[in-house]
Parts: sequence; structure tokens; C-alpha cells
Amino acid sequence: MLPRKSDSDTCRGGSNAAQCSSTYPPTSPEECTAYQISTTLQHLAVWLEKGFRVASAPSGAQRRRTPMKRREIILVEGASNFLLFLQAAKRIGLRTIVLSADPEQYDYAEAESFETIRVDTDNLDALINECSRLRATHDIAGITSATESFYAIAAKLCRYFRLPGPNPDSIERCLDKFAQRQLLAGVGVPMPAYRLAMNATEVESSAAEIGMPVVLKPTVGSGSAGVRLCRDAHELAEHTTYLLGGTHVSKSSPRILVEEFAQGPHYTIDLMGTEVIGIAVLDFDPPPHFVYRECTYPAVLTDDEHDWISHISLSCLRALSLGWGPTNIELRWTKRGPVVIEVNPRLTGSPAPELVQLAYGVDLVTAHIKLVIGDESDLRRSHSETAAVRFLVPHRDGILDWIHGDRRAAALPGVAQVKLCVEPKEPIVRKEDYRDRIGYVIATSPSRAQTETTLQRAVDLIEWSITPFSACGE
Repeated sequence: MLPRKSDSDTCRGGSNAAQCSSTYPPTSPEECTAYQISTTLQHLAVWLEKGFRVASAPSGAQRRRTPMKRREIILVEGASNFLLFLQAAKRIGLRTIVLSADPEQYDYAEAESFETIRVDTDNLDALINECSRLRATHDIAGITSATESFYAIAAKLCRYFRLPGPNPDSIERCLDKFAQRQLLAGVGVPMPAYRLAMNATEVESSAAEIGMPVVLKPTVGSGSAGVRLCRDAHELAEHTTYLLGGTHVSKSSPRILVEEFAQGPHYTIDLMGTEVIGIAVLDFDPPPHFVYRECTYPAVLTDDEHDWISHISLSCLRALSLGWGPTNIELRWTKRGPVVIEVNPRLTGSPAPELVQLAYGVDLVTAHIKLVIGDESDLRRSHSETAAVRFLVPHRDGILDWIHGDRRAAALPGVAQVKLCVEPKEPIVRKEDYRDRIGYVIATSPSRAQTETTLQRAVDLIEWSITPFSACGE
């Protein structure tokens, strides 16, 4: 605070005194401004008289010697969305650091210029230590994961470092399908009948209580891995043995969910925060497995049906204490209305985000990353189209001899993308889940009929040949 002057004190500076005739303290905003300017000029004059130099702003060359750190985002492992995350981060000026137990698995994306660090991604302490080391020398803006298996541990890292992220406790409860069912049932969310079984006897008794056919699934997992419709006692016993044998992809203990088979159209709902972004209809290959065949945005629904699905979706968020970031909900519309199949507290895998962007103009991956780094996301729809994907699924095991027609398919008007996931001479071993796809085609247009026609024309152009293992002498 400046020392208080008496009312008789006037400005210094000889002839300049006449320019500041007001007394101290000033009695109006105008006098206050004049006093501040005058005082600053007086002090500057005194400094110059005493030989002090006034420092100049650094030159452009000097500024370039001390560049600002580039903001970075840490990604704990990746999945089908990996490339989308890298590209979205780059577009908004972020550099990506990937923490992985097996960095070599991401070599296919090396053109995107990201850094990988080998670390035990199942070990929270190891991840905390690595992130602490990085934060000491890097401007880490956020932490997340592009895969369900590591989404909870990424949320724990966000909590530890006080970065934006979902509630890790809510994520973990949601990833356990039985715990999720209990929470949803507690608030009256409509679901298929279900039981938890720990052994073959409990599976058999649960199926008898619910009534055949039933769906058996592990309590942890995604992409329909380990999920099968059991229509009789033989299929029930066979799949029970498979799940209890631990040969499926789940890392959990052998806990089996036995569910009523809900029949009807299958819908998938994408949310960001508490906003419903889009609703798609899913189609599967014939039972007993649930292998995705086609997905179309938007689903054809009446206003009442759309509102009903949206209401149930938001009820799921409240029951599971979700609502930060992306959520995907699957349900079937049965004779008694919509029933929830499962809630996934994460972004859907590729190519669903691409379909959402083609259909609505909303970039879910970029929106998610912006939330992770504390920025605002733009979820406004910019257009309305029909976008659909058809998955290419083989119907035999063996060696892929050849696959072609993808370039001709990609050249068709209305085809947005054609992707092949295999190369000739690769072995094809079906898992009866999402991993069976060997490629896909995406088409878009203003109408559902036109999109479906384009999609079928493109798929018809793609052909392949598989020689059974038995014919290869294996």
C-alpha cells in the first residue's frame, strides 16, 4: 500500500505539476486514474535519472529458446479405438504416451508419432510410479484408456492425480455383470431374469428356474466373448464346461451369469455424460452365438419409443452412479417392452464412433478426450444421415488363400470405408465372438433404404477363399 499523503501534497515534476492539479486522495474515478498515471510517470523519471534501465520484452529468438511444454495425454493400453484416440488427440494438439505391457502390439500405428512405455498395466502401483515420473518432466493433461479391461485402473489413476475422470468404484461395479444386475434391479430397471452360478450344479438349477432357452455368459468381459444361447441340456452342459474351464477371455474367477433369453430387436445407445447421442439397431448372425453382423444409426423408432429408451438409459446411469464421460447401453425390445441387456461404462469400440460421426456429425472420441483433459466438448448434431456397417465374418476355419474386391467396393458412391483385418496365408480360427470379423464395410446416405442397398452392393464385391486345416495337412 502507498503511504498516505496529506491533502496539501501535490505532484512532483516542476512544470508537470500543473498537469496533475488534483489533491490526494482522489475523489472521483477520473481523478484516481489521473493520479495513477502521474505517479507511474514520476517513478519512471526518477529511475531514469538514477541510471536504471527499463528491461525490454524478449526478442522472438529469445522466446524460441524456451518453448512451452506440449500438453500430453496418457493412454493405458488400447483396443479397436486405438488409432481413433491417437488421431483425435493429435488434432487437438495433444501428444500421446501409451503405457503398455506389450508395446510392440501397437507397431502398426507408428505413423501416428506416439510414445510407448513398457509397464505392468495390471499393477496400479507400477502405473502410479510411472505416471509420477512422467508428470515431473511432462505436462500431463489427462489419463484414460481405450479398452474396457483397463478403464477402471485408468479411473483410479485420475483419482490419485486429481485429474478429470469417472468414479473408479462405479466403473468396477458396472464391469461386474452380476453386481450391475443387482444395482439395476434395486431401482426397478427392466431386465431379463438372471441367476449367479459358481458350478455346474448351480447352472443347471438356475436354468431350470428360469426356463430354457437361457443365455450363459461370464460375469466379466465384452464383445460377446463367452456368451452363448443354450437351447437344451446338452448345449447347457457343454458351454458350462467351457466357461468353468477358464479357456474364455475373462481373467476373473469362474462366475457364470445365467439369464433369460430376451427376444426382440436389439438396440445400442451411446451416451456422453447424461446426454443420449444416438441409438442404433444391431443385427447378429444366427444363434447360438452372438456375433455382430450389422449395425445401423439411427434406429427407426417412434418418438414414444425413443423417449422410453432414453428414460431407461438415464435410469441406468443413476442406478450405477455413472454420468461422467461415455456410456454404452444395450437392450432388447421384447413383448413386455425394452429390457436392459448390459451397461458398458466406456466408449463403444470401432467402428461405432465412426458411424456416430457419419450419422450425426458428433465426434465421440474427441469429445471423450476433451473431457479427460478438462475441456468442454461439442455434442451438437451437425447433420442427419443413415450410416451402417456390415461385418465380414468367415464361416469356416482354415488358411486364408486370398481376399479381394475391397478396392472396387470402396469406389462405390456412398461407401465411407472398407477395412480388411487379415492378410492372405493367415490362419482363421473362429472364436464365435467379435474377434471373428475379418473386415467391414461402412456406407452412408440420406435414407435407410439407400444405405442398405449400397452396403449390400459393396459386400457382394468382396470375396475370399479359405482352405480348411484338414486339407492343408494340419
